[in-house]
Amino acid sequence: MARFPASLCCTLLTAALWAQQPAPSSAKPSYHAKSSAIEPGSISGAIGDGVYRNPVFGFSYKLPYGWVDRTREMQDDSPNPSNAGGSLLLLAAFERPPEADSNTLNSAVVIAAERLSNYSGMKTAADYFGPLTELAIAKGFEAVEEPHQFAIGSTQAVRGDFSKARGAATVRQTSLVILERGYEVSFTFIGESEDEVNELIEKLNFGAKKSAH
Repeated sequence: MARFPASLCCTLLTAALWAQQPAPSSAKPSYHAKSSAIEPGSISGAIGDGVYRNPVFGFSYKLPYGWVDRTREMQDDSPNPSNAGGSLLLLAAFERPPEADSNTLNSAVVIAAERLSNYSGMKTAADYFGPLTELAIAKGFEAVEEPHQFAIGSTQAVRGDFSKARGAATVRQTSLVILERGYEVSFTFIGESEDEVNELIEKLNFGAKKSAH
């Protein structure tokens, strides 16, 4: 069994919790990013013209119109924001700022990568879902479907789906995982329904890869 990937799993589930929390009534609007502060061309990728691009891992993600980039805030909240341990948050985008007053779910897309050397016994992308499912269940989620192969164009990922009751509504969380360039790369989508999550997944595209610096 793969060693428990605590840092990356916690990053993804933290995003789910951010998405569920109602905005505090006393909060002051403070951040609405137009572009990422990450340097273009690095392994972290960058946002431009509403599209996050990562040429090293060979994918892009078109952010839904009006969404907010919270990558820097979540990196600052992370216990390991410097990637010293090989874990890196690439993108954390939300439907609205957490300061916005709303009682509905704050849908989200979170993309992260972690070096495979951080794991013991991980050989396939499917191995990642053992510890992820364990932690998700501990946080009140239920596994909707067993991890399975999922194609995005010519790229094969492994997909796992989870859900959690939120009052009269449901939080739907889907993770896609690929192994690339010695990293486990995960794409997590959070919404109120399977249809919404699938619409978010459709904005993900894979293409040619550049050499890593």
